[in-house]
Amino acid sequence: MRQRRAIAVVLLVCLAIGAFACGATLGDSGDAPRPGVAETLPAKQLAGLRIVTGLRGTSISPGLREAIFEGRIAGVVLFSENLPSRAAGRRLISRLQAIRRPPKLREPLLIMTDQEGGLVKRIDGAPTASARQMGARGAAFSANQGSRTAANLRDLGINVDLAPVLDVGRPGGVIAETERSFGATTARVDATAIPFAKALLAGGVAATGKHFPGFGAARENTDFTVERVDLSKRELRAVDEKPYRAFAAAGGKLVMLSTAIYPAFSNEPAAFTRAIVTGELRNRLGFEGVTITDALETPAVANFGGTAKVAVAGARAGADLLLFARLGPAERAWKALAEKFRAGKLSRSQFEQAAQRVLDLRAGTRR
Repeated sequence: MRQRRAIAVVLLVCLAIGAFACGATLGDSGDAPRPGVAETLPAKQLAGLRIVTGLRGTSISPGLREAIFEGRIAGVVLFSENLPSRAAGRRLISRLQAIRRPPKLREPLLIMTDQEGGLVKRIDGAPTASARQMGARGAAFSANQGSRTAANLRDLGINVDLAPVLDVGRPGGVIAETERSFGATTARVDATAIPFAKALLAGGVAATGKHFPGFGAARENTDFTVERVDLSKRELRAVDEKPYRAFAAAGGKLVMLSTAIYPAFSNEPAAFTRAIVTGELRNRLGFEGVTITDALETPAVANFGGTAKVAVAGARAGADLLLFARLGPAERAWKALAEKFRAGKLSRSQFEQAAQRVLDLRAGTRR
């Protein structure tokens, strides 16, 4: 009996020592961060994760097919010309997603469009109301419109809606005049635009809040002219930026960066201003999702410089995705990013973090 007890005690001690050693080993292993996929990718694919392009009509050019095949494109933005009918749009998107991609980039492409409602819609169906109408009718109506919009887009294969507009629509501003704002106050935008965004997300479509840090005071659209928003930092923070805090808290996936100039922060477009993109949106408001520029082939951007300069400036400011309507400029932007990254002219850690956020977003679109 004594011998059996002694043996049992020895076994228990050995087990305890073994468990401690195993636990310590597992603990040490768990404390070491595992590398993300982005850290294992070559420069050309890292740069590709920063690029979104448009295309002509409903055909996929050899150049676009090759860019997707080699991982030089993260997503495609679709306009009305690409969606002449639901059937044509569905076929196009299916063919885009079917293009074989590099092994670590097999997650779905980001397929995005502007389906805001009202004057800005790329395909028929929901939303059947403008942002202004949704804001006037309340949260439940907006949420219902968001759910129906998600179903509408998922039916085609679109996984990112470049909506809702979070701009506080000041009287006389172009956003209010075109009924693209949910309201003239921060409270009204929060109460009705956020339910729309949450319903999109629940329906499997990533929502995009726009146009940070707020475009509600602008008189003209940056698609047509250089626009300056002459509001103080205090005003922007107290009014225009506020809906983005609620959007971030609600799990919003993307934020679109304005290409207007905000003199309170910089004399360069917001999308190229680190104090806005990283300082305000990420550090002050806590947004952890993907940032995407507004279109970069517009008069608002042309004065800033060529495609290469624009791409590098956007990346340095903290824009994860650079949005182009045409493949030519998109390819030039990709080349500029890859070259600067290889030369050590862009922060490796920031570049990899941006690419990983895009990878995570793409993984989240599986359904």
